[in-house]
Amino acid sequence: MSLVLVAFLVPLALLVRTVAVDRAVQEATTRAQSISTLVATAGLEEVRLNVDLAIASGQAITVFWSDGSTLGTAAPRSASVALAATGQSLTAEIPGGREILFPASDPGGGSVVIRALVADEEMQRGVVRAWLILAALGLALLTVGLFVADRLAGAIVGPMLQLSGVSHRLGAGDLEARTAENGPPEVREVGRALNSLAERIRVLLAEERETVADFSHRLRTPLTALRLDAEQLDDPDDAVRICGSVDALERALTQVIQEARARADEATGTSGCDAAAVVRDRVDFWQVLAEDTNRSVATRLDPGPLEVRVGAADLAACVDAVLGNVFAHTPDGTDFAVELERVPSGGARLAVADAGPGLAPTLAVLAGGRPRRGDSGGGSTGLGLDIARRTATTSGGELLVEPSPLGGTQVVLLLGA
Repeated sequence: MSLVLVAFLVPLALLVRTVAVDRAVQEATTRAQSISTLVATAGLEEVRLNVDLAIASGQAITVFWSDGSTLGTAAPRSASVALAATGQSLTAEIPGGREILFPASDPGGGSVVIRALVADEEMQRGVVRAWLILAALGLALLTVGLFVADRLAGAIVGPMLQLSGVSHRLGAGDLEARTAENGPPEVREVGRALNSLAERIRVLLAEERETVADFSHRLRTPLTALRLDAEQLDDPDDAVRICGSVDALERALTQVIQEARARADEATGTSGCDAAAVVRDRVDFWQVLAEDTNRSVATRLDPGPLEVRVGAADLAACVDAVLGNVFAHTPDGTDFAVELERVPSGGARLAVADAGPGLAPTLAVLAGGRPRRGDSGGGSTGLGLDIARRTATTSGGELLVEPSPLGGTQVVLLLGA
């Protein structure tokens, strides 16, 4: 745009100056020619009157008579005047301007020279103003060009920057990020492809989470049933050996599930869930096994929604671990209760209490009722309580183990919002 303006305005500026010079010279030439005609045909007074009118209008006119006298603007009789007196019209550059000379003859046949002086100021009159107008026009055109170029570039760069932002958000785990399909056709096509890719990734990760959850739900119940069967064996050595194998298998299964959930949560950016819905679903799941083992379940669950800062899969695994401990470490027919309530300061309180033998002998090794990894009152590894503890602390809360109002053990999870 700048090059086009320079190529257009510079020649135009030179043309304006040339036109101004030609205009001034033409006016002076016309005036001098008219006076030369009067010198040959009119009287002295009429010539004097026209010379005075020319001077009054700003034109410097001098008439050199053949007798050496002059009329009009005072001027020296230069070599150019002498040359014009021989009958030759000419134009000569002089300091301060340009003189135009015309020869003529007076009524008596004498040689007369009419001189018109065009000053430099006269030849430059209006040029500066015209140049300023051209400069302003060029600046205005450049501004408009920049504005249009910015809009045109923005129509391409804007969607591309949006695509870049959505790509970074997807890379950070925000699978809900989508780009608006606008801009040039090629950019719109890239946007559609990126949105399709994001949706496909979201569906695949959702399927992965569902598979992990289903894997967890399907295997925990058989493992619990297997543990219960092993504990009822007549041979104590066989019971201990098989329970140890079940514990090892449960630890390996739990570790695999936890790692898979952690990867899925990291990829999907899971940050919270409705604790009421998750706890209600897990209690319903364990209700079937409770009926099979002649256990009574008392529930008091907040209707929700009750938002906590834990992923739904992690909270479900936590609830499964705590309820699984009830079935694993209390005899058949032991009643238990599940309570979920809203905390006024934000978050939730989940309590699972049972009427079993309790953990009274081991509460002395639990610092303030806060379990450590490996602490258990039933001879197990304590992995279930450790899963619950990590879930609670991840949300900004904590896990407490205390005597149950039912006479056994109560596990309390404080979940942050």
